[in-house]
Amino acid sequence: MDQTQFAAVGSTSGGPDDKFDDEDYPAYSMGRAAEMLGVTPAFLRSLGLAKLIEPQRSGGGHRRYSRYQLRLAARARELVDQGTPLEAACRIIILEDQLAEALRINAELQRGMTSQG
Repeated sequence: MDQTQFAAVGSTSGGPDDKFDDEDYPAYSMGRAAEMLGVTPAFLRSLGLAKLIEPQRSGGGHRRYSRYQLRLAARARELVDQGTPLEAACRIIILEDQLAEALRINAELQRGMTSQG
């Protein structure tokens, strides 16, 4: 299936295929997430203890990670690999995330003001 066919599959509104586009859908097990990021499961658990990411749990109690959480974990790994202590790396990422959200909201407000006047 090529990318255009894949996009068409996820285009139905409200169906199970919407999960393909959902950044917050907990699609990855801890083992798979660790493998994708090149980290240990212990590193992912430490991100939970540092309150950077809180994975959802499957019915059996297993941790499940979303793509958004994997991006945060990848950023944490990048900072830790550069010598930043884990707690500081997590705080940096939280602040970066808050700044990005504030900038997004500001841009929306600016667009709203421009369209009104």
